Amino acid sequence: MTQLSATPAVVPYDPAVSIPGALRDRAAAHPNATMLERRVAGAWTPVTASEFAHEVTDLARGLVAWGLEPGDVVAIMGRTSYEWTLADFAIWTAGGVPVPIYETSSPDQISWIAGDSGAVLVLAETDEHAARLREADVASVREIVTFNHLTDVAARASEVDPSAVAARTAALTGDDLATIIYTSGTTGRPKGVELTHGNFVYLARNGARSDLHDVVSLPHSRTLLFMPLAHVFARFIEVLCVIEAGVLGHSPDTKDLVADLGSFRPTFLLAVPRVFEKVFNSAQQKAVAGGALKKRFFGFATQTAIDYSQALATPTGPSAALRARHRVADRVVLSRLTAAMGGALEYAISGGAPLGARLGHFYRGMGVTILEGYGMTETTAPTTVNLPSDVRIGTVGPSYPGTQVRIADDGEIQVAGPHVFRGYHGNPEASAEAFTPDGWLRSGDLGALDDAGYLTITGRRKEIIITAGGKNVAPAVLEDGLRGHPLVSQVVVVGDGRPFIGALVTLDAEMLPGWLAGKGLGNLTVAEAVRSPQVQDAIVRATQRANGAVSRAESIRRVRILDVDLTEAGGYLTPSLKVKRDVVHRDFAEPIEQLYAPGGNGLDVPVTD
Repeated sequence: MTQLSATPAVVPYDPAVSIPGALRDRAAAHPNATMLERRVAGAWTPVTASEFAHEVTDLARGLVAWGLEPGDVVAIMGRTSYEWTLADFAIWTAGGVPVPIYETSSPDQISWIAGDSGAVLVLAETDEHAARLREADVASVREIVTFNHLTDVAARASEVDPSAVAARTAALTGDDLATIIYTSGTTGRPKGVELTHGNFVYLARNGARSDLHDVVSLPHSRTLLFMPLAHVFARFIEVLCVIEAGVLGHSPDTKDLVADLGSFRPTFLLAVPRVFEKVFNSAQQKAVAGGALKKRFFGFATQTAIDYSQALATPTGPSAALRARHRVADRVVLSRLTAAMGGALEYAISGGAPLGARLGHFYRGMGVTILEGYGMTETTAPTTVNLPSDVRIGTVGPSYPGTQVRIADDGEIQVAGPHVFRGYHGNPEASAEAFTPDGWLRSGDLGALDDAGYLTITGRRKEIIITAGGKNVAPAVLEDGLRGHPLVSQVVVVGDGRPFIGALVTLDAEMLPGWLAGKGLGNLTVAEAVRSPQVQDAIVRATQRANGAVSRAESIRRVRILDVDLTEAGGYLTPSLKVKRDVVHRDFAEPIEQLYAPGGNGLDVPVTD
């Protein structure tokens, strides 16, 4: 029987409203409201709605003077920055279509995205990005302009009457193309997801004016973007903050993130689970390195935070004794972690992979409620999200306001609503395959809905492993569980057509030194650590814990630790950090075969009933 979760829209779809039209309306209604803050001479400087709208209009007029026509594609390549957001809105205001390119993209990837989209102009952050773009040699691209020359483009504003740009904005509707975002793709060429102005505006308005209001729309709400703006999740939050509510800041370099968090003091953040894992693991390692007393304090604080969060979900709430324990834990450990994240953080929105119940409870017990959600590029990011008033850790929440989610008979998650994309660019066959006969988007993911309509992700249909014994195994739950260990960087579960489930594991080079120091093992290279009995034992025990989430037949029986990592630069991860399984299977065919060879070249993992 098909399961369904549907949440009514707070704001109905309005086909007359575009993204730049919504910016125009907000700037007119609240001209003096701070919309963004940008770094100027090392300090965060407010930018009001009217100031930003003026900057956007000047750059839009400059783009028109350059020769940009309505519907023309402009590619943007760079890190997350104020300049990117300014360019995004200026292109929209001029009637153009901005297409993002990850700043880590190779010339071949750039060539495909810029060429397939038909980009006529590229805005690149740095000279190095521009050099890669020139190497890509895209025939349609007439010019490459770096971010430090955007002022030169804006200086041409006087050549174009403001009414010409205003007319282009007024001509746009919600059904017009806003952007093409190329899915990072774990196999084959990325597909260009066509998203409309209405897709973004509909979601932004329903998020800002629904139960999520307390996260993104309160007078003090502010967020610091550090995820790539080439990613649909960050792009959606950018649009939401600019056209609806919240103060937006940008942190382009992760090396400066801790300092930026401290000075900007966000109230909500968006990130992938790996970020939250890293924060916890780093804090734990520092405690271990600080000696037995600090290690004991950290363990006490961690368990107290988890107990406190779990008690919050009970009818009676935390007991007086637990509240007292929590005050002590906060004073000795937890408050320092919240201070490291800026000191004002109340919420974080997490997507892309399961966070795990333990971390979810730890952060909530620390005072930061993580709202796990689920979505795709094809759904303009969010399709489900936990509600601040009713967080159910371990789920990705109910359907987002104005959207519908159903579970098909085969377990596939299917989606409907005005936030769903209109099709793949220049690929009608793939577009047709993406939808069911009755018009629902096929996600390719597997899930289940509980009685309250909260969604739990159980796997990806295309990634299901079928062992030689006929057992269907979803690798995600095993991989996510094992990847939570501080030593582990990446995990790839294997076993299709094999007698048992195995796994390739890579070590986290950043976390390794601290872990080794905490164990008194001294300095080891990754290659040396792979052969260390203590490291091997830790990986086996971590695998056993991950196996606790599945049945005996689904458990990992043998692990091979690789002496290299799986990285985006190496071609094994997409820009959104998803593993390219086919590439891993091809390049590590021998280690996989050795897992199943007689005698087994790997670490055996004891499995109990």
